[in-house]
Amino acid sequence: MNENLSTYDSYQKADIFWARSIPTHWSQVKIKHLFYERTEKGHPNEPLLSATQSKGVIPTSLYGSRTVVATKGFELLKLVEIGDFVISLRSFQGGIEFAYYRGIISPAYTVMKPNELINSGYFKYLAKSSLFIDLLKACVTGIREGQNINYSLLKKSYIPLPPLDEQVQMHRFLDSKISKINKFIKDKKREIELLKELKQAEVNRLVTKGLNPDAPMKDSGIDWIGEIPEHWKVIPLKHLVTSNVESLSNNTEPDKEISYIDISSVGFGYLKQKPEIYKFKDAPSRARRIVHKGDIIISTVRTYLKSFCFITEDFANNIVSTGFAVLTPFENVNTKYLSYAFSADYFINSVIQNSIGISYPAINDSKLMTLKIVLPQSADEQEVLVQKLELVTKQIDNFIILIEKDISLTQEYKTSLISNVVTGKVDVRDVKVEEVFEPEALEEPEVGDEAGEVEEQL
Repeated sequence: MNENLSTYDSYQKADIFWARSIPTHWSQVKIKHLFYERTEKGHPNEPLLSATQSKGVIPTSLYGSRTVVATKGFELLKLVEIGDFVISLRSFQGGIEFAYYRGIISPAYTVMKPNELINSGYFKYLAKSSLFIDLLKACVTGIREGQNINYSLLKKSYIPLPPLDEQVQMHRFLDSKISKINKFIKDKKREIELLKELKQAEVNRLVTKGLNPDAPMKDSGIDWIGEIPEHWKVIPLKHLVTSNVESLSNNTEPDKEISYIDISSVGFGYLKQKPEIYKFKDAPSRARRIVHKGDIIISTVRTYLKSFCFITEDFANNIVSTGFAVLTPFENVNTKYLSYAFSADYFINSVIQNSIGISYPAINDSKLMTLKIVLPQSADEQEVLVQKLELVTKQIDNFIILIEKDISLTQEYKTSLISNVVTGKVDVRDVKVEEVFEPEALEEPEVGDEAGEVEEQL
């Protein structure tokens, strides 16, 4: 992906606070001189659109239930044409998003229509460059989640403007390069998914079949498992752990500082983010359950999320949501083996199958404790299995770490390339460009991307 790109022959000092210099033949133009504000309404039959951080402005239907969908007042929504730009309501949603579809969007959004001086493809990349994002941050008003990009302030800001034919070439060049980069990232992410599937398959095999493929077998009596080694046992969870042993009381000192882990912080076997620090008086009412090293937490609400985690020293003595069951293994139980068993498909599926509810499925504590675990009767065999499981999973995790590093470095290169091209640090005027025929290759979705809302203001 390395590209030996030269700089321009000469540069001029720029009056743009986020770009110290630009090529001599470029202009500096206020945004208000390059865009019209589109306010047209009265198109109720056009498809509803959402502004998303990774996919631009797309039909709300592509994001389904993750979007707040309006049911009336469609005639009050603003028209958006292909090639327009939509300023997201909140700066954390991605700033300025490119419209890939014609449709209608909440009147709370500002819709920018490019004029004949600016190529929408060029501005699409400029708007996502790190330097332009700095400009957006300077144009934010409000506090926290209510922060909005102030268009009245933004439109008075200067941006660099190359000649139109040069803008078109930059657009074509970046489309070609970014499509290849995104394909590389997509392929790497697929490699990670395949490795995760391999890891899960190995865990499933080892905690249900053991190490000896020639061992005599018997029916487990549990769906999703089938046969297990004849000398293994099937035992209800309540004979292996106690549940929710310690909780904070309502009389806890109001200024006591706690580290809180909620359900959104926990993935499938790992913590996605560090605990949040609160004073007890300011913490959510569900911040109650105490965890210690060696405990296992498993979500009993929205069980389809498969949120569970083994508590290590790093996360001991934290407080978790009452949406978790905190399971403390008995002294004679191999805690690490149990944590691997919890991650097996048969146990996770049992939790989900025994949950009640459709949109917010949950399992109560007493039902959870009746679910069954299969394990060797011998403590020595359990320990040997744990050692094998740790070896296999660590090897796969190390491969994943290497691939994630490749992805991270590639994303850094992608960000740098876009910024260098659109601000004139490199000259791509004479670079031969391969055309891109798959528009979807230009957008690589990020983990956790959420669609913007079709707003409640209607």
